[in-house]
Amino acid sequence: MEIILIQSVKGLGAEGDVINVADGYGRNFLVPQGMAIPANSANMKRIDEIKRRRMTRERKELEQAQKVAEKLLSVSCTIPVQAGEEDKLFGSVTSQDIARALEKEGMEIDRRKIVLEEPIRELGVFTVNVKLHPEVVGTLKVWVVKEK
Repeated sequence: MEIILIQSVKGLGAEGDVINVADGYGRNFLVPQGMAIPANSANMKRIDEIKRRRMTRERKELEQAQKVAEKLLSVSCTIPVQAGEEDKLFGSVTSQDIARALEKEGMEIDRRKIVLEEPIRELGVFTVNVKLHPEVVGTLKVWVVKEK
């Protein structure tokens, strides 16, 4: 069965794609759930409109991600932590801690977008990448200081 996806479906395709699926899957799941429409001549004319909407939305998301990346350059977050002798931390600083610190600065960024290869376990200044969009990666200065 040939269908046109109205919204992106993981493992199948993006909005506006024309794909072949099993008859039962298309007729019993995708179409009733509003994820797809049958690919007949009337619906094929709607593909251009669907793709144009998708491109507009993706362009807006990219622009927003670029604005947030620029704003991140001017923001640095300070995270006070308990540390013992030789400045070793009791525990570590994770992406969730960084997300909370950014929230206090007035920026809401999902902790899953903050890229830490491993948690921070020492005092100092660190540059952390934030993946805002598949094409946009922002950088952030994180100051890990000893709590008084």
